[in-house]
Amino acid sequence: MLQALRRLGEASKADLARAAGLTNNSVGGIIRDLEALGLVRDIGKKREGQRGQPATMLTLDPAGAFAIGVRLDRVGIEVVRVDFGGRILARRGHDMVLPAPDVAVDLVTRDVESLLAEVPPAERVRLAGIGVAQPFNLGSWLRELELPSSSFKLWDDFDFAEALGRATGLTVFAENDGNAAAIAELFYGKGRQIDDFLYVFMGGAIGGGLVMAGDCVHGVTGNAGDIAMMPVPGSRLPSAPAPTRPFDVLLTRASLTALKRHLTWHGIEAESLAEVSEVLARRPRPKAVSEWIDDCVAALVPAFLSVVSLIDMPHIVIDADVDGGLLNELIDDLDRALEAASPESVRRPLFFRGSFGPEAGALGAATLPLFFNFSPRSSILTGAAGSIRETHHAAE
Repeated sequence: MLQALRRLGEASKADLARAAGLTNNSVGGIIRDLEALGLVRDIGKKREGQRGQPATMLTLDPAGAFAIGVRLDRVGIEVVRVDFGGRILARRGHDMVLPAPDVAVDLVTRDVESLLAEVPPAERVRLAGIGVAQPFNLGSWLRELELPSSSFKLWDDFDFAEALGRATGLTVFAENDGNAAAIAELFYGKGRQIDDFLYVFMGGAIGGGLVMAGDCVHGVTGNAGDIAMMPVPGSRLPSAPAPTRPFDVLLTRASLTALKRHLTWHGIEAESLAEVSEVLARRPRPKAVSEWIDDCVAALVPAFLSVVSLIDMPHIVIDADVDGGLLNELIDDLDRALEAASPESVRRPLFFRGSFGPEAGALGAATLPLFFNFSPRSSILTGAAGSIRETHHAAE
């Protein structure tokens, strides 16, 4: 019922019965239970046809549950509070190179306590948990991302979710940041209309997740859909680092780090995301941006063709930490390039813009406990093999 209401937005009991393949009486009993839990609310009458009594329309109640999301990135920390409808209600942000793990735990714990202090005590029972989204292998690929190794190596053997659970006494759900953002897209974005898509997010690195049959595919180690490591030919840009192996990886060519590196090579300083957005919004655009977009598309085309050939993926959703017209241009260029490069009988995928932009990571983190508790399609992630890691701690 919750999944159907999330997709339909609002619906009558008859609509829900058709969507779920249940009788009206069965749906009525389920709806009464969901209304008692505060997850569904009545929004009034609506006449569905020309005859008969107006139908009572139902929708999800955004106040029915909430979650805290923690996005750990190599160059920032974000903590948010999100309601059941996917709206970010409050946030705390830290624009910094990720500090040592114990410092990060203290910082995030204070942010969580601050966000919960804003919730009336009687409503805190509706907290579904804390979600943590972070890149796996934080100590890897630092040369390609042009980051110092001093603090990141400390993260390789550190269980942040476990430490945060001990510090807060709350249930914590942990997931790869690409998978988490894909789950947000599945739960609140394009996943309300399509069941199968490769989700790609372009930030300092490039990552993603794989959604098939309405589930986010986890993989053995949690890295299914992590296209950053897909092998691609080396870049021809003069700013690109020389590959250390016979092939390059997508991360070094199709990422905002690669864009910033090329801008710097042209004498254009743009260190922060705001500065990159400003450069992208310039008209006319600097030549460096067009050069990087061409190189990025040339790297993405073989990667996407591999995905389509291997798993017959019909849709690709692309989002990014910045825009300034970047996503529309990338999608248009990719569509043309794939049309020209696709082998005979291979259908090229349909492209969609992601729904949440810079908020995808933090929203994805907060969506983890909501998805775990309220999605009927989380069997892959919650199964015995490869699950969203959940830690429970009693308050000390």
